[in-house]
Amino acid sequence: MTPHHTAAPARRSAPRAGRPAVTWEQARATARDAVQPLPAATLEPADALGHALAAPLAARTDLPPFDTSAMDGWAVAGPGPWRLEDRTLLAGTRPAPLRPGAAAPIATGARLPAGATAVLRREHGATDPATGTLHVRSAAPGAAPGTDIRVQGHECRTGDPLLPAGATVTPAVLGLAAAAGHDRLTVHRRPTVELLVLGDELLTSGLPGDGRVRDALGPLLPPWLHALGAEVTGHHRVPDAAAPLTEAVRRSSADVVVTTGSTAAGPVDFLHRALRANGAELLVDSVAVRPGHPMLLAALPGTGSRPARHLVGLPGNPLAAVAGLVTLAAPLLGRLGGRTPDGPHRARAAAALPGHPADTRLVPVRRAENGVTPLPYDGPAMLRGLARADHLAVLPPGGATEGEYVTVLPLPSG
Repeated sequence: MTPHHTAAPARRSAPRAGRPAVTWEQARATARDAVQPLPAATLEPADALGHALAAPLAARTDLPPFDTSAMDGWAVAGPGPWRLEDRTLLAGTRPAPLRPGAAAPIATGARLPAGATAVLRREHGATDPATGTLHVRSAAPGAAPGTDIRVQGHECRTGDPLLPAGATVTPAVLGLAAAAGHDRLTVHRRPTVELLVLGDELLTSGLPGDGRVRDALGPLLPPWLHALGAEVTGHHRVPDAAAPLTEAVRRSSADVVVTTGSTAAGPVDFLHRALRANGAELLVDSVAVRPGHPMLLAALPGTGSRPARHLVGLPGNPLAAVAGLVTLAAPLLGRLGGRTPDGPHRARAAAALPGHPADTRLVPVRRAENGVTPLPYDGPAMLRGLARADHLAVLPPGGATEGEYVTVLPLPSG
């Protein structure tokens, strides 16, 4: 098995002999091209949160749907001073027209009456109870036509495209869709994932000791997979043995099986054997990236009514597993969920970023105004640097010099 997720020095497995490692860019392209978006469904807005739009979101109404007041004050008709009408214009009503030379108190968001030419802000106007008139305060701006009016259709017109297919439904998207008149949203189904954590030496509680270490990937991976658009339907521990792993892969009904460890050729690395037993096709078997080069991607054949599935094999060391996650799982899950790819993002190196002589290197970095800075504790078995990072820098062979621009991958923040 590949070294498991522990901050302590980890056991090493022999590298696999066989096909040469593909480049990091080739691996990501292979993962994305291996699948097509899952079918679409029409859901209630609250149920669509986190899904990707399967069709463009278009406005079903003008926004605003009618002229409204942008401020508390008075709706006025023509130049002042104005005669005050004995009514107040509130949101949710359809007011009678405003006569020329008249004014009426109005609340923010209330519909403007026909005949109104502007809104005079409350702080800019003064009333004279004796004469029943409204005038502009000394030195205050006047009420030129159109002042403080939200004009119908200013944000969009009926039929205008608001968001493209592939956009992720966020809380803001839910608000926009509701404002634009949508009661339901057409979205792609979120891909399901079953997580298989391998390693007899792993503990789920207490302190490490006697050759056993804490499982770090069990807590780390499910929320990260969720942030990538997946629905994690199962999370299981699997012993270091061929038969249980083969059976766990066979019985999984998830769209994607994600495993940790067992991707190399060590004495207890049984993943390749389990894949052969399940008739899998290896699409990626080692990537020229550090850490995480023994990662893999396989296609699992369908059986009976069960469609074909995929398996992403992550290395067992923590940072190496994260490298596999962003290299293979992220593009695979993004395409399955119908998400539009995000990026690439580029950032300036605020300091030299050492690379690997021949392979791509993924380095935890923190972004500031002057660029990205590498963080210490970036070994394959370490998480301390990653815990402080907000991006991973993708470094070409040889690294990057100070001031050079590099690709960066944003990390999930919650």
